[in-house]
Amino acid sequence: MRHLHWFQNDLRLADNPALVSAGDAESLLCVYLLPKARPWCNLTGIGPQRDRFLRESLQALREALQRLGQNLMVLEGSPELVIPQVVERFSIDTVSTSQTPGWYETQAVKFLNGKLQAPLTVHRGNTLFTPDQFPFGWDAYPDTFSPFRRKVEKLSIAPPQSAPEILPPPPAAQFDAIPVAAASPHPGLPLPGGRLAGLRRLDQFLFQEEGIVDYKNTRNDLNGLAGSSTLSPWIANGALSVREVAHAIFRFEKARIANESTYWLYFELLWREFFHWRTALDGRTLFRQGGRTNRQLLSTFDPRQFARWCAGDTDYPLVNALMHQLTATGWMSNRGRQIAASCLIHELDLDWRYGAAFFEQHLIDYDVGSNYGNWQYIAGVGSDPRGGRHFNLEKQAAQYDEAGVFTQKWDGFRAPQPAHVVDGADWPISGPR
Repeated sequence: MRHLHWFQNDLRLADNPALVSAGDAESLLCVYLLPKARPWCNLTGIGPQRDRFLRESLQALREALQRLGQNLMVLEGSPELVIPQVVERFSIDTVSTSQTPGWYETQAVKFLNGKLQAPLTVHRGNTLFTPDQFPFGWDAYPDTFSPFRRKVEKLSIAPPQSAPEILPPPPAAQFDAIPVAAASPHPGLPLPGGRLAGLRRLDQFLFQEEGIVDYKNTRNDLNGLAGSSTLSPWIANGALSVREVAHAIFRFEKARIANESTYWLYFELLWREFFHWRTALDGRTLFRQGGRTNRQLLSTFDPRQFARWCAGDTDYPLVNALMHQLTATGWMSNRGRQIAASCLIHELDLDWRYGAAFFEQHLIDYDVGSNYGNWQYIAGVGSDPRGGRHFNLEKQAAQYDEAGVFTQKWDGFRAPQPAHVVDGADWPISGPR
C-alpha cells in the first residue's frame, strides 16, 4: 500500500493520528501545499512574517521527518489540482489529511473525495475534543461562548499521542529545498517557527518563568513577551498540539499551583475550541458581512481610510502603533486586536471583512475560526450576545498605555491629515470663495 499524507495545520509528528494510521504502508509520501497567492480584498499573498514563520515551521517538520528516514515535499497550487496529480504520478493507494474547519478547506476535501480514485481519510484535527464528546448535537451547538464553556470545560481531554518511532520510507522522488524566507524574526518579537521552538516557549512560560501564575493580570499587555503566552503561532499551524498545551497546564497545576490565572490560559484554549467548531458549522457565512444571521450592517468603503488603517497612519496613535507592530512582527495582542478592529468598524465605518483579511495576510498565528470569529464578535454579527463591541479608544490608551511608551516605541504618533482629500475628479467641490 502506497500512502500519501497531506499536511495542513498539523505540522508535527506527535499527536498526529494520520501518521499513526500510515504506519503499515509500504511507502509514505508527505506533502504540504503552500498557501495560494490569492487576493484578500485588495491584498495579495501573505505577509513577510507569516511567510517566514511558516517556512521555518516546514523546515523543522522536514528535519524531524528526515530523522525517521522520511522527507517532506513542499508544492504550490490548489489541492484540487495538485493532489490528484501527485496521487496519479506516484500510484498512491490511500490518502490522509487532518480536519480543518474552514469553508474552502472543507470544499477542497469534498472535491477530492469525488475526484480521487484512492480513498481519502480525514483524521482528527488540532482540537481538545471530538464531536462525539459534546453533550449536545450539532443542531444545538451554542451560539455564544459562555453556554459552550459551561457544558464542555469539565470534559476529559485525551492525552496526546507520542510521535511515531518509525515511518514507512518515501517513494523515489525529488524533494526540493524549501526556499528561505526573505524576512527574519523581528527583535520586537523574535519567535522562530518549528515544533522545538514551540516546546521551548511552552516550557519557558509555564515551568521556567511561571508566567502562567499571573496570566490573567498580564494577558492584556500590548508587548508580545511581557504578558501573553505567545503560544498561538505554534498552535495555529499545528507545530504544537492543543492537547499538549492543555495537559502541560494540568501538569503545572498539579505540580506547582492552580489558581484563576492558570485556569485562564485553559479558558483561552476553550475560546479557540468554540470558534473551531462554530466555523465548521457556519461554513461560508463566516465570510458574510452579516454573519450567519445575515444582520444588515451600514458601512462604506473609503479606500483612503482603509489604506491609512493598514499603514498605521490614522488619527488614533495607539491604533497606529498596533498596526506597525503587526506588520513588523506578524503578531498583535488580543487586546490590541480588539482595539484595532473596533477602530476600523466603528470609527472608520468600514466593512469588518477588510480588516479580517488584512489580519489574515499578516498574523503568524492566523487561524480561520479565531480570526474571522473574533472580527464578527466585534462587528456584532457573530457570537457576541451584546451585538458588537465599540471600544473608547482614548480610554483604552489611558488604561493599557498610560505613559505612551508602547505608542512611542511603535511610532504611533503621526502627523495630522485632513479628513477628506479632493482632486479634479471629485464633483461637486465646494469651499471658501
